[in-house]
Amino acid sequence: MYKTFAKSCLVAATVSLFLGCSVKSPLQQSYSDNSVDKENQKVQLTKQHIEVANDMQQNVTTQYTLEGTINSLATQMMQNQKMSTSKPVLITSFVRLDNFKKTTEFGRVVSESLINEMSNRGFNIIEYRGQMAVSINERGEYFITRNPHKLKDKIPNTYVVVGTYSRQYGKVMLNARVMDNITGKIISSARATFQHNRRNDCILFKDCKPARTIKIIEEK
Repeated sequence: MYKTFAKSCLVAATVSLFLGCSVKSPLQQSYSDNSVDKENQKVQLTKQHIEVANDMQQNVTTQYTLEGTINSLATQMMQNQKMSTSKPVLITSFVRLDNFKKTTEFGRVVSESLINEMSNRGFNIIEYRGQMAVSINERGEYFITRNPHKLKDKIPNTYVVVGTYSRQYGKVMLNARVMDNITGKIISSARATFQHNRRNDCILFKDCKPARTIKIIEEK
């Protein structure tokens, strides 16, 4: 009987030692659960951000017409703004991303259209290309000009809209921002992709190569 009791005690001690090594204490278990929960929350939050970004790309950023692209830029800048719309805003021509001193008719069309879109959304747009006087000739009457000698020497403290475009295969990527012309601070920004799906976009930018010509000579 004594031997049986001793054997039972030995088995109980062995089981207790094994359980003590393999089973975590309630404190350890709680810490592990909290750590997993925090990491899982980060993953789920990141997934939600990615879903929102994909939704924005499909429905806001990517557009299939030039009108839609301009509308998207203006809407985003209105929503992202950190400024009072009462301060004057002037809009400059969109320029090539690889050369800030060059633009095209495409860049000028975008900026001209943004004047209308942003004005309709409450921005205080000013036209800085107005001459000191109206000029007249036999073809018509004119007030706006790009001749710096006919413009005012100074413009009031304003925000300035600047933009760039980059030609990619089948699309044009545009970025716009509203800047404080004194501090350089970015007040608002927007981006859009004009998905035209053309193999050659030279018609948009009016830089198509001239048709090939063949010289005709008299056979001798």
